[in-house]
Amino acid sequence: MPTTKHLNLRATIVSLLLLAVLLGIWQLATGQGSTSAAAATAQLSAEELEYLKMMGQDPGARKGSGLPTPLEVARTSWTHLSDPFYDKGPNDKGIGIQLLHSLARVGLGFSLAVLVALPVGFVIGMSPLMRKSFDPFIQVLKPISPLAWMPLALYTLKDSDVSGIFVIFICSIWPMLINTAFGVAHVKREWLNVASTLEVSPLRKAFRVILPAAAPTILTGMRISMGIAWLVIVAAEMLVGGTGIGYFVWNEWNNLSLTNVIFAILTIGVVGMLLDQVFGLLQKAVTYVE
Repeated sequence: MPTTKHLNLRATIVSLLLLAVLLGIWQLATGQGSTSAAAATAQLSAEELEYLKMMGQDPGARKGSGLPTPLEVARTSWTHLSDPFYDKGPNDKGIGIQLLHSLARVGLGFSLAVLVALPVGFVIGMSPLMRKSFDPFIQVLKPISPLAWMPLALYTLKDSDVSGIFVIFICSIWPMLINTAFGVAHVKREWLNVASTLEVSPLRKAFRVILPAAAPTILTGMRISMGIAWLVIVAAEMLVGGTGIGYFVWNEWNNLSLTNVIFAILTIGVVGMLLDQVFGLLQKAVTYVE
């Protein structure tokens, strides 16, 4: 039976092979279009090339020339990553600045959701009466798309940044609330009986017995919530504009710069993966293995 180390090595090799296959397919699918784009670029005058550059467009990836090749995306990625924090005006900021704006909104909205979801989830999980009372409201509000709240938030809050934070809050709260209530309600009865036998105070029982037992389930809810929050902030920033990785994607699409759009998509995926890995490590740290 292979060890964990050998299994991880094999998984890495398979992942690299899959990446090579995907890049090969991408290159084959876009190589001809790139050649046509290069020929079209060669026919442009110096004035036309300068105008396209001023408009933020990549002459080698103009509309109608097909998707950019992996090499073109790699060059664009290096350009952005070599100076990620430059600031040349409202519509020309480095990818690092855009990510920081998005992460700040996600972090604030997510933190507010934690402050609400955890205590309310504890109350719901410990009381069958409260669980039945809250359930209709949760079932009605949970399926509503977070972006459906955006018009109401913009109208009432009068601020795009605050509205984005509210959308993150409203989409993050439900997985955490449900998982916290589930984890608290399913703590082993034997552990609660021992705490009652030792006459442990309710507050001490909540922090020393219930919270450690429910922590893996709570972290699962937080992990799901963070994934949803990162998903939603991109769409929200496309609507409200200003700053953020979502606005960067929309702005580059308006400039018809597909290389920048693909770079931003890959960046969103990598950052989302890193956020998920952080919560995965936290979940592993609080999981008790018998």
